Amino acid sequence: MKKYHLRKGSTDMSSLELVECDEPEPGENQVLIRVHAASLNYRDYAVVTGNYFGGILERNTVPLSDGAGEVVAVGRNVTRFKSGDRVIGTFFQVWIDGVPDRSALTALGSPADGMLAEYVVLDQDGVVRCPPHLSYDEAATLPCAGLTAWNALTVSGRLRPGDTVLALGTGGVSIFGLQFARMSGARVIVTSSSDEKLARAAELGAAGTVNYSKTPDWDQEVLRLTDGRGADNVIEVGGPGTLAKSFQCVAYGGQITLIGVVAGREGDTNPHPLMFKNASLRGIFVGSRVMFEQMNEAITVNRMHPVVDRVFPFADAAGAYDYQRAGRHFGKVVISVSD
Repeated sequence: MKKYHLRKGSTDMSSLELVECDEPEPGENQVLIRVHAASLNYRDYAVVTGNYFGGILERNTVPLSDGAGEVVAVGRNVTRFKSGDRVIGTFFQVWIDGVPDRSALTALGSPADGMLAEYVVLDQDGVVRCPPHLSYDEAATLPCAGLTAWNALTVSGRLRPGDTVLALGTGGVSIFGLQFARMSGARVIVTSSSDEKLARAAELGAAGTVNYSKTPDWDQEVLRLTDGRGADNVIEVGGPGTLAKSFQCVAYGGQITLIGVVAGREGDTNPHPLMFKNASLRGIFVGSRVMFEQMNEAITVNRMHPVVDRVFPFADAAGAYDYQRAGRHFGKVVISVSD
């Protein structure tokens, strides 16, 4: 079989290698999955450059946390799945429910081997079923970006119909946030530097859009669009580079869900403005398997389809990384591993 790995000590894309190896065999509590598709997240390029949590890779590592495929063999003690089941790996393999301890926060793609391989072996407890109406390409987008947005809005955010959600940008988490918020009866405002992407967001149901290149004081525009009230939930993927403005445009009693650092690690992070609004800032680090299963139920009932911007062939995995890093995508970037 073929798989990609990032060489130990990786700091750039030259360390991504396609290698041949033996097909793995499942242990007694494991399932062997033929991977059909994998998807990229912002974190994946940070892993390549050694800038993700944990620093530079200490061993050759199969990248990508997100992937979907078909179970082709099971260990003797496996009860949750059988051959032929369509499944998705979970981002955290051992966070089932509740509040995890640190030992549960070992993610696929770093530090554990990930999904950019023709076959992978996962513990049966680290796998969920695909929503039946989704393709493998669509299902592969769910483990990180999908579940992060779901947790931010419906679990930690306790989103209510009629709330206003501000989604920063048009990457995977933000577009999932737009879709989940609309499913919940919320109003959504989306920011981007691209009018074309904002038009696509409006087609998906965004009630308001702001081009932050043309309107640098986008926080004031959000307040204008909400008659001075602000957003009840801010999907904050920018990090220190955008937090100060998010503090200004969150609503009284609202919540900012801190997810990423795509706008850089430098900026004003003083949370003092939240005090005057009785607002909160909450970190979101993906979610548990139970959250994943609940999200999949909602996706199934609503027949929601994740937004896949572009699908790259397995042989051009490096091209997928480059496309993601350049920020040209709207929604998710997928690699087709096998037909």
